[in-house]
Amino acid sequence: MNEWPDGWTDSSRGREGRGRDASRPDPTRVMPHTSAPGVPPQTRGPGQGSGYGQGGPGYPPGSGQPQDGYDGYDSGYSDGQVYGGGRGGGRGDYGDRPRPDWRRRTKWTILTLVVVLLAWSIGTYFWADSKLRREVDLSIVEDRPEAGDGTNYLIVGSDSREGMSDEDKQKLHTGGPTDKGRTDSIMILHVGDNGNTMISLPRDSDVEIPSFTGSESGKHYPAQGKHTKINATYAMDGPELLVRTVEHNTGLKIDHYAEIGFGGFAKIVDAVGGVEMDIPRDIKDEKSGADFKKGKQTLNGQQALAFVRTRYALPGSDLDRTKNQQKFLSALANQTATPGTVLNPFKLYPTMGAGLDTLKVDKDMSLWNVASMFWAMKGVSGGEGKSMNMPISGPAPGGNLQWDKAKVKQLVSQLNNDEKVTVTSDR
Repeated sequence: MNEWPDGWTDSSRGREGRGRDASRPDPTRVMPHTSAPGVPPQTRGPGQGSGYGQGGPGYPPGSGQPQDGYDGYDSGYSDGQVYGGGRGGGRGDYGDRPRPDWRRRTKWTILTLVVVLLAWSIGTYFWADSKLRREVDLSIVEDRPEAGDGTNYLIVGSDSREGMSDEDKQKLHTGGPTDKGRTDSIMILHVGDNGNTMISLPRDSDVEIPSFTGSESGKHYPAQGKHTKINATYAMDGPELLVRTVEHNTGLKIDHYAEIGFGGFAKIVDAVGGVEMDIPRDIKDEKSGADFKKGKQTLNGQQALAFVRTRYALPGSDLDRTKNQQKFLSALANQTATPGTVLNPFKLYPTMGAGLDTLKVDKDMSLWNVASMFWAMKGVSGGEGKSMNMPISGPAPGGNLQWDKAKVKQLVSQLNNDEKVTVTSDR
């Protein structure tokens, strides 16, 4: 009996096989169902498919023929379940795998970022704090005034050549071989709740030298009623005598001291990529190296130092120079305390390194105080405070600048009470 489907013979089977005696499987042939001994054959009820699609009994699903009596191959899969159940079956598109817990993943990602940021911040703080040069001892300053409200910083730009090579001195037009030098700029910065105030003390200000204790010798020097320019006191006995002189002549207690030399100033400016300034007039000064045209321009470290040191090319000499110094320092603080610098390690670390390496402060000054000082300077440049010169009444004997004592007294009273400053310099 020929058991092959219609149209097939033994001879055609031989011809169509893969080899001489190989048979070609018939894709439409229904293989009989076999069961293990003792297990009854499995049959499908009406309407059950074969596992390859929906269909009824009789013929393979999808054939379009009646399917009564069909006993097809049992695939082992129930209707609608294909390797995980397909849509609507079991656990959805992920099959037997659990769905990702995105909420938990997001929480751990945020937590990791917070930990990394905290560790970076703490590391940066201790690194920066260790670089502060706490070299000024204000504890030896005698006969100090009572402290008022707010915080008073004495900010000094010195002409110290410390750490500068001969090439740097020539490039920056600093001249002179001295390391200690004199103060090129002196400012009082008051930080309070009613606005910050920046007051420049002209270097030619006439002051009385009070009694003081030598910063290095420890020897006590009594007052002799001697008057001199304020910047000369720094050359006599350094920051401690300068603080003592300012307090004696103003009645205002100085809480913290900060000083930066020529080299450090130029490095900070270069580290932040230069500082944009709007120069009000053409300036050319051979002594400082300044050569500027009127208008907005970005100054590098060398140009910035020349700008703040320029004196003889200005109509108001020292008073105009102090105004330029205030403008520039405020602009520098404004550019330094920006997200572009603070959040960019490639700018932050060079800037902090350049500044802290050359920044000389008092022994009680913390890194937080340094940050507060710079933020206050930034506020002044942003219109959240006031900048002015110490009120001047006219020339003193010897050609120095005489302070207006009545206005100075009123100014100090407003600062001590942390009031809004209404005093003007008139110059």
